[in-house]
Amino acid sequence: MRDKDDVLIFIPTLNEADSIASLIKEFREAGFDRILVIDGGSTDGTREIAAGEGAEVILQQGKGKGMAVRQAFELADSDILVMVDGDGTYLAADAPRLIEPIRSDKADHVIGNRFKGYEKGAFSRLNLVGNQILNRIFGMLYGVWLEDILSGYRAFSRRAYSSFDLREKGFGIEAEITAETIKKDLKIIEVPITYRTRSGRSKLKPVRDGIRIGFTIYKLLRTYKPFFYFGLIGALFLLIGLASGAYVVWEWMKTPRVEHTLLTIFTTLMILTGVQIIIFGVLSDLILLLHKEVMGSIKGGRE
Repeated sequence: MRDKDDVLIFIPTLNEADSIASLIKEFREAGFDRILVIDGGSTDGTREIAAGEGAEVILQQGKGKGMAVRQAFELADSDILVMVDGDGTYLAADAPRLIEPIRSDKADHVIGNRFKGYEKGAFSRLNLVGNQILNRIFGMLYGVWLEDILSGYRAFSRRAYSSFDLREKGFGIEAEITAETIKKDLKIIEVPITYRTRSGRSKLKPVRDGIRIGFTIYKLLRTYKPFFYFGLIGALFLLIGLASGAYVVWEWMKTPRVEHTLLTIFTTLMILTGVQIIIFGVLSDLILLLHKEVMGSIKGGRE
């Protein structure tokens, strides 16, 4: 077995007293000694239990899983960083599957695909449908088709986690990390893992958090695909303008004396605004393309 001192196991926690001890023990038995727990303010003794099992425990700055992840990426100094939820749904025995593609330089970011081997009851029907919808939306918007963009079990090379520029504070962090990987042209793959039934009550509220994650995926388009993002907004203004304009023309054809002056002004404003937003999107896309070419040239020159 290869030395695992270059691997840091990162566990974000919030009230995981029921599972954190066994999870840390599993990783230690698997040969991983460097374990970092960043806790979001647990009130059930999670921090004390984790420290008692020999993990390094740090109190999280701010609230939300995203804040813990961002903090871990800033603190990490290992060649490989493994991120795993602390709720006991993931197996330490699967960690080598995530690590191997990074060691062999096949990937910079490895996602544990939960849908290849999950226990009965690990997902509700709503969770399964919601995940499939979000995965498909992500694929359509970003052009990279993955099966589990919301997985909480991942591995990163130093090149990957040190280059991420993250903004999300909550559960949308997984989607943002995936989008960041695509933006930075890093290699990303998925590997099958086992997903167990959670011990205790889930913190995820499927409908509310699903909507938030979906909005996060769309919001990230501003920096990753600005033409698509601004194009949708511009198209909405255009449609409103064209609809109101069609109404003005229809009314004028029926009754020529009815001018609808204010509605005509509104129509003009909507159409002009829509066109300007679309043009802004085109310019933003060109700037992003130029930036990628410049960064690619710099990277090629260094190599």
